[in-house]
Amino acid sequence: MQIREIMRSCPVMPVIVIDDLETAVPLARALVEGGIKVLEVTLRTPVALAAVKAIAEAVPEAIVGVGTVVRPEQFAEAKAAGAKFAVTPGLTPKLAAAAREVGMPLLPGVMTPSEVIAALEEGFDALKLFPAEQAGSYGMLKALGGPLPQALFCPTGGVTVESAPKLLALPNVGCVGGSWLCPKDKVEAGDWAGITAIAREAAALGK
Repeated sequence: MQIREIMRSCPVMPVIVIDDLETAVPLARALVEGGIKVLEVTLRTPVALAAVKAIAEAVPEAIVGVGTVVRPEQFAEAKAAGAKFAVTPGLTPKLAAAAREVGMPLLPGVMTPSEVIAALEEGFDALKLFPAEQAGSYGMLKALGGPLPQALFCPTGGVTVESAPKLLALPNVGCVGGSWLCPKDKVEAGDWAGITAIAREAAALGK
């Protein structure tokens, strides 16, 4: 799948932090059951890659990818674990080259117009606006749409269930990223039904 196709598969891409490997599969199943099938597992914990592998094997209907990719070698590691795409908080020539070499669809992070242009020059026209809230969120995306209409964005960082609909209504927004779909207290409590309910509400934002 190409990155734009992945973005269009779900209105909200959950930003997932897995601390306990045992929660990875039931969490993924709960999200998919609620209609959220694109899952970004951040590489912020020691068990992240193992979680990606477990989800890829046990929940094949999920489109699982990795987030917080900051080193070139992480692309190959993620692909070996079964990741279908990668997300970075920013973009460097080395990261761009590594993603191309591995053949990993990449959603690179940008924050300024110059970074958007640099990403476009590298061949990336699907981008993550990050951190969205600090970058201006709705106002910034609306402004970027004039001079840079070829760029499609996934704003992430400070996006909420309340702010998401307005962002999704912009023509240059393909989806939004949000951590609110996986509340830490519900994950720790194993409240998968509660997470499915949150996911169902998020999935409906795209309708």
